[in-house]
This record gives sequence, structure tokens and C-alpha cells, in this order.
Amino acid sequence: MLSLARPVTVGHVLTPQDLRQVPLSADSGTDVVPASQASSVLGQPVAYSLPSGTLLPRSALGHPQVPPPGQGTVAVAVKAGQVPPDIAPGTTVSVIVTSGAGASSSTGSTQSTPSSGPWSAVVTSVAPQTNDQSTVVSLQLPTVNARQVAAIPPGQLALVAVPPGGQ
Repeated sequence: MLSLARPVTVGHVLTPQDLRQVPLSADSGTDVVPASQASSVLGQPVAYSLPSGTLLPRSALGHPQVPPPGQGTVAVAVKAGQVPPDIAPGTTVSVIVTSGAGASSSTGSTQSTPSSGPWSAVVTSVAPQTNDQSTVVSLQLPTVNARQVAAIPPGQLALVAVPPGGQ
């Protein structure tokens, strides 16, 4: 089967350096591309961002699908110390709720959220902001989790880089 040798972002045109062969067998009904068909995917754009190590599904090829079905994209503002300084698109992260600098510990408001994480997400973009020393990081994760992360008050989350599929 074919897997990604490095992260790819939406619209990226696949090259031989993006792909590697992995020794797996798959049922005939699966969506993954067999290694024998590598030449058929070269030069094709990817429809959404995928992390390194992902088995290449046929559904990931073609016109951009941002976000892909079942996924949502959420932007979070993080300050130094809440995100690794070398974070980049394609990085898998764990989103962790923190107490936040301005949170009152007596109310327990961060403990009463419907789900307090952690959530696994993939970074889709990173935009440093100069006005308030924060960085805006766009994350892709399942739609319900994206809504939960969007509800976290500013300053009350941190991003931890983890291996793909890691927690």
C-alpha cells in the first residue's frame, strides 16, 4: 500500500518524495491506493491535509475538500508556552484544557465543560500575530470536537505535539 512519507497540505501535488510503500494487504473494498498504482497518483492534488504516515486513500485525491467530511477546522490563539515553537502544518497535536491565567480557581468553570479533552488534532496552518504576541493555529479534528475546542475561552488551552495517532 502507499502511505505518505511526509505531511501534505490541501492542494499539494503529489511527487515521488511524498510517497512510500508499506507492506500491508487490504480488502478489495478499501479506499487505500496499492503500491502498484503509485504512478496513477503522481501529479494529482490532495483534497485535504494529511499527516505523515497516513495510508493514502483515493478519496484524498482531487479538488480541495476543506475540511473533509466529518471534520471541522477551528482556529485557536496561543501564546508562547502554550504551543511548541516549531509547530507546523501536518503536526499532530493533543489539545489540552488548562486553567488559564485569568481563570478563577474557585468557580471550577474549566472543570464543568461538557468534555474537557484532550482532543487529537492535525495542524492545518500557523499564522504568527505581532499585535499581542499570540499565534493563531488552525486545527482539523472531528466536527463535534472542533465545536468543543472552539468553546474554550482564550488562554485556557495548550497544544502538545504528539506522534500521529498518539494521545
